[in-house]
Amino acid sequence: MGKDVIIACDFPSAEKTLAFLDQFEGKKPFVKIGMELFYAEGPSIVRQIKARGHRIFLDLKLHDIPTTVKKAMSVLSGLDVDICNLHAAGTAEMMRAALEGLTRADGTRPLLIAVTQLTSTSQEAMEQELLIRDPMENVVMSYALNAKNAGLDGVVCSPLEAERVHSVCGKYFLTVTPGVRFADGDKGDQKRVMTPAQAREIGSDYIVVGRPITAAADPVAAYARCCAEFID
Repeated sequence: MGKDVIIACDFPSAEKTLAFLDQFEGKKPFVKIGMELFYAEGPSIVRQIKARGHRIFLDLKLHDIPTTVKKAMSVLSGLDVDICNLHAAGTAEMMRAALEGLTRADGTRPLLIAVTQLTSTSQEAMEQELLIRDPMENVVMSYALNAKNAGLDGVVCSPLEAERVHSVCGKYFLTVTPGVRFADGDKGDQKRVMTPAQAREIGSDYIVVGRPITAAADPVAAYARCCAEFID
């Protein structure tokens, strides 16, 4: 996989999601299916979107005891998605168990990436609420190294940390970065953000973009702009 823009299809129903994708007329953007849509529609929405030819990042952020995560991942491996994820905070043991569960009998599996710290989390919140006193960047790097050592393919991090993740974990260790907004756009509830062009410059492999595309007056044009800034 090369650089790409992943559209976060954070819709409450299959009807709205498929109507949104219908606007792209033959284009097959990489899409993210998150908790809202998956909990509303279940595995069927994954199968419907996959049948249309889209690549899928299934963003369910698993975080539980290793045995439970392993069993859940073995179920998700049957959905033929391209990327799955979990929380790195669940420990290296949990990540190794997830990888084992995700791997099919023939040895194939989706890519597995770990969420480091959510892009809505500030340094202040991390210290005062999570009681993690280290600087955000150090925490992200530690989680990324744990993920790499557990055999994962990459991490979800803010674009602010992508360059250092590559320097610490290697250029082939994937960085999937939400928290991307156009320079003239609203940050919403994101705290650590960059523009698509900035994310390209610092080496993000994939950017995940939701509302700047899905809530745009012309989503197709917004997607094209995002691709032009990040890929072209």
